[in-house]
Amino acid sequence: MIAKNDVRTYAGFRFITVMCLVILYAPLIVVTVYSFNASNSITVWEGMSLRWYVDVFVGPESAKFQQAAINSFSIAFVAATVATAIATAAATAIVRGGRYRLRTPSLGLITLPIMVPEIVLAVATLIFFNSIGFTRGYMTILVAHIAFCIPFAYLPIQARMQGIEDTYEHAAMDLYATKAQAFRRILLPLMMPGIISGFLLAFIVSLDDFIITNFVKGAGIETLPTAIFGSVKQGIKPNIMAISTMLLSLSIVMVTISYFVSKWDNTK
Repeated sequence: MIAKNDVRTYAGFRFITVMCLVILYAPLIVVTVYSFNASNSITVWEGMSLRWYVDVFVGPESAKFQQAAINSFSIAFVAATVATAIATAAATAIVRGGRYRLRTPSLGLITLPIMVPEIVLAVATLIFFNSIGFTRGYMTILVAHIAFCIPFAYLPIQARMQGIEDTYEHAAMDLYATKAQAFRRILLPLMMPGIISGFLLAFIVSLDDFIITNFVKGAGIETLPTAIFGSVKQGIKPNIMAISTMLLSLSIVMVTISYFVSKWDNTK
């Protein structure tokens, strides 16, 4: 029985839904299919082949993409780790810190990067680095990624902590545990699904970022998204489709893991 106010009953709902899905996912499907094309052309199909996946690892541009991958994964890992630690501390203060004057502004400050257009963040970050004389390079990318990954790590951690009753900590302190011991031995293990989920989400956001990275990176350093963009400017090649498909697959796997980990209930 469908309720009267259900949006599915509105005229044109199915058509709009189908069109949105087609617009969003049809290009991804095309890129994935043609990454297995044996042809040198990106438009002419000549049969199934893994030649372009092999080309990514041993082809003429393999060294460039391998170095870009090393930069991307190392930056994403460090940025996600630091952002998750900061987000965990922030969530503990906001959710478990009780009422204090700057609680609401603190929450707004943490989540603000999600609401601000990424191009604005990129320009602001670039101006900030230039104003303090910070030479652009690996470290500028890392610092920028840490900053904008914090809210993505924070939201799953906050949601997890809000679902944990404070009676667990009170029971631990009734048994003579200190607040630090109650946090470390009781609350932190219960928060772990949210922390892992936040880390994975921050990792994939950092790994896939292009706009901010392109603004704050220095000459001679590339991440996978910027390396792909540089190659595309010279013409779209089938090996770019292979790299894009691998990145897409990794993103899907990590987001899926993050979703299921966040749903894991270890309070029972």
